[in-house]
Amino acid sequence: MTPKYKRVLLKLSGESLAGKEGHGIDFDTVLRICGPIKTCSQMGVQIGIVVGGGNFWRGRSSGKMDRTRADHMGMLATAINALGVADALEQLGVPVRVQTAISMQEVAEPYIRNRAVRHLEKGRVVVFGCGTGNPFFSTDTAAALRAAEIEADIILKATMVDGVYDSDPKINVNAKKFDTLTYMDVLNKDLKVMDSTAASMCRDNHIPICVFSIDDPENIERVICGQPIGTIVKGDNT
Repeated sequence: MTPKYKRVLLKLSGESLAGKEGHGIDFDTVLRICGPIKTCSQMGVQIGIVVGGGNFWRGRSSGKMDRTRADHMGMLATAINALGVADALEQLGVPVRVQTAISMQEVAEPYIRNRAVRHLEKGRVVVFGCGTGNPFFSTDTAAALRAAEIEADIILKATMVDGVYDSDPKINVNAKKFDTLTYMDVLNKDLKVMDSTAASMCRDNHIPICVFSIDDPENIERVICGQPIGTIVKGDNT
């Protein structure tokens, strides 16, 4: 297969790294996810990865904790996941760097945009941890921000469902799946693709989003090679 995109931003949820246990990191699962990433990297695709932290911490579910502190805890959870993904990639022989938006120089590089781009140009996968480094912003927003900064061709949002539906397909067996959507569809219909801040940032920077299932990690390669998988979110005239 031939890659359709030169540079991509892959958004991995913390949940996708947890395997059947539903929490923590299942390293076999992480290795399965990293296999297609290696394949795509070897094809010359430049890959940045933003990881979530929901397999360790969901601060928004606790109404009793200060929101800023809860979000900082979530950022640390994403750093754990970033290191886990990096370790799996290294075991597969993929050159990788971890950059974090909160300084922790003993374990990762600080996020520096130009350095990240240079790593990508040298064929290294870059894993971005700690979200944007600011509370009140989700890792989806971090994915949109990093994608804009590194000038990614597309955001690949790997989820636990095979696309975007008009209602929850786990609850409604008649839920309709969308093949394509516009950014305004996502915002006006309040579809759970990304939060509104992330969706607006993608719209303003003309970054398409592909939402697909990570249940089969080979979908990463299929999407990068342009196969019609999942749901594409793009502008009205693209």
